[in-house]
Amino acid sequence: MKRNKITTGLGIVIVGLMAATGCSSDAEGGEDTQEDVSLRFAWWGSDTRHQATQEIIDLFEEENPGITVEAQFGEWSNYWDQIATQTAGGNAPDIIQMDEMYVREYADRNALLDLSDVDTSELEDAAVDAGRTEDGLYAISLGVIALGTIVNADLLDEAGIDMPDDESWTWDDFAEISAQVSSDLDGVYGAGELVGAPMGLQVWLRQHDKDLFDDSGELALSTDDARDYLQFTLDLHEDADYPSADYISESQGLGPEDSAVGTNEAAMGFRWATQVIAQTSASGSDLQVLRLPSEEGSAEANGDWIKGSMFLSAAAGTDHPEEAKQFIDFFVNSQEAGEINGMERGLPANLEIRQSVLEEIEGPELAAAEFVEEVEQSGAGTTPVPPPGFGTFQEIIDRHLLELLFDRMTVDEAAEGMVAELEAEVS
Repeated sequence: MKRNKITTGLGIVIVGLMAATGCSSDAEGGEDTQEDVSLRFAWWGSDTRHQATQEIIDLFEEENPGITVEAQFGEWSNYWDQIATQTAGGNAPDIIQMDEMYVREYADRNALLDLSDVDTSELEDAAVDAGRTEDGLYAISLGVIALGTIVNADLLDEAGIDMPDDESWTWDDFAEISAQVSSDLDGVYGAGELVGAPMGLQVWLRQHDKDLFDDSGELALSTDDARDYLQFTLDLHEDADYPSADYISESQGLGPEDSAVGTNEAAMGFRWATQVIAQTSASGSDLQVLRLPSEEGSAEANGDWIKGSMFLSAAAGTDHPEEAKQFIDFFVNSQEAGEINGMERGLPANLEIRQSVLEEIEGPELAAAEFVEEVEQSGAGTTPVPPPGFGTFQEIIDRHLLELLFDRMTVDEAAEGMVAELEAEVS
């Protein structure tokens, strides 16, 4: 969605923290009686996620009589428009499934409740830090993910190519494999999608010991760095024999099932590791998750990081802050809730729940979980919480990449235009 819609919507919100109304006097001034509390919980996702989440809600209501949770769910495409509109109107859901790109957008405008007193003692540090700003903890991650290279082992075998060693492969190795697949297999590309924005830019920067943001969440991208990244992407597009600019343009924004790897149109692609689950189901192929290539040929230098997958936040204006935090605590720390949620929102951030989930999963779910754990153990770390405006970065970066691929801009023009727009969004 466009940044100006969020900014306009949230900019007019005057948020006041209200005390929870958990009890009241009866008509004759007698003893206080407990009131029923109703919470609204908004999230996006697939039917599978909706069903699992409703099971968790039912379990919470069973264990907490007097609190009901009303479900508000939909698709990603219109979710943030709805949340922005409701927040602007002072009618935000009590509990909001939050994404990293919008944490600071809402927190900096005092639209989120500080969750510092929710128990995070069993959560790994990366999951907690991902929702923390300088002012407090405004989102708690239910899981963690990492970026991976999804590789179709069946297509590589058909092309007579060995599975690459992801401990040591380089971008040159990636390009060579991709070009060979495109040459040897009819109707199949070696790679069907660029390293998606803004992740691709972040990976490239981190491979050069830089980052997209500084610790305070400010943009740290220079025009020179943008120019080098765009030239790298342009060269990779040619060397790896990627499909046409038209194909890439039409493929942008597709879900994992409809992606080139998910439809067996490409042997390799870049996705969050947990998306291999949906891609495997859609393709019917043997898909494996490998580490990202690097310039040096070193797994430790591939720029990957641990990212909070999906967060829970509470609206600052909720009439029931304690009950909202109680529900979030339950979702994050209940063993039963964690087992119901499984890998649906990433590798569980709660380490106790994670262990029980790992014992129950297999196939692509287990492969994704093990990959994320490997990235964690490599000391990949996290990235700073993005600044307001981050939600627009994907559209801006992708648009300038396409201008390059369609040969409508020079690298210098694309770099200058891209950085100018990114700076305008975060300023």
